Amino acid sequence: MSTSAWHTRIVCGGEVGAGFLVSARRVLTCAHVVRSSDTAEITVAFPGRRDLGAVPASVAVHGGWRGGAADPGDLAVLELAREVDVTPAAFAPPGAEHGGAELVAYGFPRGYDEGMLASYRALPGPLISGEWVQLEARTAHGQPLAAGFSGAAVTLADGTVVGMVSAIAGDRTVRVGRMLPTEVMARYWGELGELVPTPGHRPEVRRRLYGLLRRAARTGLVCDPDRLYVDAVGAFGPPLPEGGFDSLTRAAAYVQWEVPDAGAVGRFADRLAELLTAGPARPDPADGSGTTAWAPIVVEIEHSGAGTDQVTVEVFAYRDGQRRPVGARRLPRTAVRAFVQERIDEAFAQLAPDAEELITFVLPREWLNEPVARWECSPDDATPLGCAYPLVVADRARHRSGRLRHQLTKKWQKLDVGGGSALHRIGCGAPERPPSLRKRLRDHDAGLAAYAAPPTAVRPHFEAGLNVPVPVLLWPRTGCPGTGHDGPCAGEAFLDELAESVTGVPPAELPRHVRILRETAEAADEPDRHWARDVQLLWDDPRRFPEPAASRHSPVTPVA
Repeated sequence: MSTSAWHTRIVCGGEVGAGFLVSARRVLTCAHVVRSSDTAEITVAFPGRRDLGAVPASVAVHGGWRGGAADPGDLAVLELAREVDVTPAAFAPPGAEHGGAELVAYGFPRGYDEGMLASYRALPGPLISGEWVQLEARTAHGQPLAAGFSGAAVTLADGTVVGMVSAIAGDRTVRVGRMLPTEVMARYWGELGELVPTPGHRPEVRRRLYGLLRRAARTGLVCDPDRLYVDAVGAFGPPLPEGGFDSLTRAAAYVQWEVPDAGAVGRFADRLAELLTAGPARPDPADGSGTTAWAPIVVEIEHSGAGTDQVTVEVFAYRDGQRRPVGARRLPRTAVRAFVQERIDEAFAQLAPDAEELITFVLPREWLNEPVARWECSPDDATPLGCAYPLVVADRARHRSGRLRHQLTKKWQKLDVGGGSALHRIGCGAPERPPSLRKRLRDHDAGLAAYAAPPTAVRPHFEAGLNVPVPVLLWPRTGCPGTGHDGPCAGEAFLDELAESVTGVPPAELPRHVRILRETAEAADEPDRHWARDVQLLWDDPRRFPEPAASRHSPVTPVA
């Protein structure tokens, strides 16, 4: 057995069991083998290297086993008192035990201190209680699994490990037993994942992930493992397991073993590396201005073509400059609000923990006056979305136009450098002809314009602001009809209040400023009469919504 000197015989009090070396100082065995470690010494011997003698050891990791025969977590990691010059065991890929392969266990039944071999096979089928693979003897003769085999490595013919013996039948006439497969052992000792060649995961990716986990442990990194898991698997990955994760290592192991998408391991490592290297808050790299680094949640609505009442709704969350899908559905217009409420709630799970959320409704032009800022946060929370979060709208036509996106980007660069923009007022009577308004907005390189009336009342003038294009437009969603009227004009009063309120506010900070205005109006004694209660903000910075070109021209087939 010189080529498998990593097999070990373990003694703890009156218990004798087996184990196997996985690093220069670490040995895996069953927790029940070392159940007396609080009062008894643990010694580890190497039958293939008797010159090493009995090496003292202590329990470094305990799988949580509570003492019952059917209790999970029957695993312990032992720390040797010194390093040993023995090549550790190698692991086979998960699932290699199936298909009828001969499995060999090296244990130490009574009277055989040098060890004995037992030949078994894994029964096909699901894990017993999600924990164990059942083993069955290949013949009616030979060595059965007996006391002294607990903790033994179960290997293929080439010597690679597929699991660990954790239970025996208890009767020499019954030749069955149980083993913990490697993917289950990794639940209780996450570092095992670095050693097992899991399909689809390159060795260097695994090594990087577990190196980062060790660094996180050394530095005492405080973070939410549940959030890292959600970030890694994405919107369409397996849901967060019930109860979540109590450690980063367990979250990483679950991503490695349970998530089909092999790229999730790399994404988990990338996000962990970000957290380990993060310093003080930095300005948004998109503008270099030191203003808010918005993390948009985008609700995009368009006509579906399936009927005048049918629309397609898509919800995305932006993270690290990437658009992450949350949900898509073709719906009647009356069902849009409920769907959006639910998906916005899900989208928050895609954002970084320190993200500044920005809810953006990308709407058909005829929907731009829709009271989306007044929609409730959820059926259980009547707070208007526009009071709870910064919320803006965008015109779908120019959001999808490469020409207008290019022009808007140039305008925002100028606004960032200038630090602000004069408010261009567009009155409700609008004696100015639309071509004249277009010229005025273009000549002044307008960055911010406000209307005294809703878009439906001043349609040609409103489209002039969209098409010039002006990056920021504001208007009262209700109020002045925009035509001739008698008495004081509510629209002009709106413009007066707005001009005073936004003077000196950088355009990039207007989403937050308008949220505060809405919240102030909602808390007023007469909220229905407050000038800012129904303010609508069209705020369009293409740098915040990077999209592949294909996404602007190829429609996404929604989920039915």
